[in-house]
Amino acid sequence: MKMLLSALFVFFSLTAVAQTATTQALEKKFDSPFSLYFYKNTLRMLNQANDKDFDDLIKDIEKMKFLMIDKAQKSFAAADYKKLLKDYHAEQYDEMMTSRYEGRNFDVYIKEANNKVKGTVILVNDSSRLFVLDILGSVALDKATSLFKVINGSTDIGKKIKDFTSGDGKKQPKPGVKVD
Repeated sequence: MKMLLSALFVFFSLTAVAQTATTQALEKKFDSPFSLYFYKNTLRMLNQANDKDFDDLIKDIEKMKFLMIDKAQKSFAAADYKKLLKDYHAEQYDEMMTSRYEGRNFDVYIKEANNKVKGTVILVNDSSRLFVLDILGSVALDKATSLFKVINGSTDIGKKIKDFTSGDGKKQPKPGVKVD
C-alpha cells in the first residue's frame, strides 16, 4: 500500500510541475478560452511528414501547455507582459533568448536543476496575441521558432487557431450553410 501511495505521489508531483504557476495564473486572470496540452505522443502525431528534424526537436519534451491570449478582448497591455516576464523570473526561469520571427517577438526562458533543463517557456508576442508554450523539458534554443511554426502550421491545430483568432469570436459557418 505504501508503494502504491508513493507511486501516486510521484506521478501527481510530476504532472503538477508540467505547468508553471505563472502560466496557470495568466490563464486564470485572462480567462483564456484557448489552451491545449500536448504530450510526447501527441507531438509526434503532428509530424505527419515523418520529419526526422521535428522528431529531434521534440525528443526532450515530456509535456507542453499551449495557451493563447487575445490581447484586445482581454485588455492585455505592455505592463501585463512586463509583469509576466518578472513572474517567470521569480519562478527561477532565466531569459535565454529574445528574437523576432515573422513579425512576432519570441522570448525563451529556461529553468535548470543540476545542470539540466527542467522547463522551458516560449512566449510568442505580437500586436494582437500572446502565445505561451509552457514545456516540461527542453527545446534547442535555435529551434524555438520552429516548434511554434509547426504547431501553428499543423493542419488541425493551425486551423483552430486561425478560426479562433479570425473575426468576432463567433463560430464560423460551414461552407455552403447560409446564415441570416
